[in-house]
Amino acid sequence: MNPILNTAWKAARKAGHMMTRAATNLGAIKVDSKAYNDFVSDVDREAENILIQAINEAYPHHAIVAEESGLHGHEHAEYRWIIDPLDGTTNFLHGHKQYAISMALQHKGVLTEALIYAPEYNDLYTASRGQGALLNDKRIRVSNRIDLPRCLIATGFPVVDQSMMDSYLAILKEVLSKTAGARREGSAALDLCNVASGRVDGYFEFNLKPWDIAAGALLVQEAGGLVTDMQGEQNWLSSGDIVTGNPKVLAQLLQIIAPYIKA
Repeated sequence: MNPILNTAWKAARKAGHMMTRAATNLGAIKVDSKAYNDFVSDVDREAENILIQAINEAYPHHAIVAEESGLHGHEHAEYRWIIDPLDGTTNFLHGHKQYAISMALQHKGVLTEALIYAPEYNDLYTASRGQGALLNDKRIRVSNRIDLPRCLIATGFPVVDQSMMDSYLAILKEVLSKTAGARREGSAALDLCNVASGRVDGYFEFNLKPWDIAAGALLVQEAGGLVTDMQGEQNWLSSGDIVTGNPKVLAQLLQIIAPYIKA
């Protein structure tokens, strides 16, 4: 593990230990609502502080974009971290184990490093551009399935911004009719990890934020998959609309999605 990822790992491990301790007494956690179906807890904030402090100490000239506290450092810094201290907050607050810490680093606007840590499973996913993707130090690859009826697809419901709900439900109905099924587990970061490790064959979701998908997208790419927006373009990080999978599955998902998306 290179020094940058090692710094991220130490911070994520510390934050993860805090989360698993807090998870033993969920009733004591203070929770606020940022928007409809969008929650933040004291655990989110404490984890974010742990990650930011570690990055600032190791790399004081790096900028940080964090889910709960926004931009830290210079807007046009050469290096920029994109972090989600707790992806899957609703899962966490209900005692579901499907949540993770997500950290990505951009260099001059290009994603170069990714780390996602799932504390409840002690699973560590890492990727460096051009060097492949790892789960607990073992190489992972996207699935090699190309027959869509045999494929399992991950997704997420657009519950915060429901402007695309009708289009989403139409797409989901068609996906369900043409695949082996769909899974909605409540953490975009871990959905992308599942694509990268071949546990699911594709994934699509609307209206995400950069911190939800930056690290996971690099993991998918380094595991041999493709990442696009709903039009098959590379605008996914800014639009928040994302489709992933191996090249054959991605192409078929885009064909399903296309009729329901305005040009």
